[in-house]
Amino acid sequence: MRTNEFHIHPIGIVHSPFHQAKGTPIQPAFAKGVMGSVEIFAEYRDGLKDLEGFERIWLLFWCDQARQPHLQIKPYLDEHLRGLFATRAPSRPNPVGMSCVKLLSIENGILQIEELDMLDGTPVLDIKPYVPKFDSFAVTRYGWLQDKEKGNATADNRFFKNQEREI
Repeated sequence: MRTNEFHIHPIGIVHSPFHQAKGTPIQPAFAKGVMGSVEIFAEYRDGLKDLEGFERIWLLFWCDQARQPHLQIKPYLDEHLRGLFATRAPSRPNPVGMSCVKLLSIENGILQIEELDMLDGTPVLDIKPYVPKFDSFAVTRYGWLQDKEKGNATADNRFFKNQEREI
């Protein structure tokens, strides 16, 4: 029997140079050289075995600072209203974020990472290895983002709690 209720518990926490949304890179691709770490809680550290052999990892995290979602929004890189599910905006019905970051090292349950696009204190839900054979697909269309090669690559306050709304 399926349930409509889920219980999620963080496995760790992000340590980042970003303490507010404004100015934070909106994706790892825009975070070249940004370093940080992920502290994995002691009860989950055994699960890190063999992870160090991967150059990149997927971090799944909870966007705990995101405001309540709207189903149509003006996303970063655009000024037109778009359907929420056609964006990567952090304000979502279930504010799960994902970032593919570079894994530099692991020591005592601390993952040193690069290309960090998360706020300090962000709860980490899961880690998965990036595997090019599984995770890289050649595509010919990517919606409204196809013509957005240039644009603001850092966040403003439009999706975050306790911030003046900018849209």
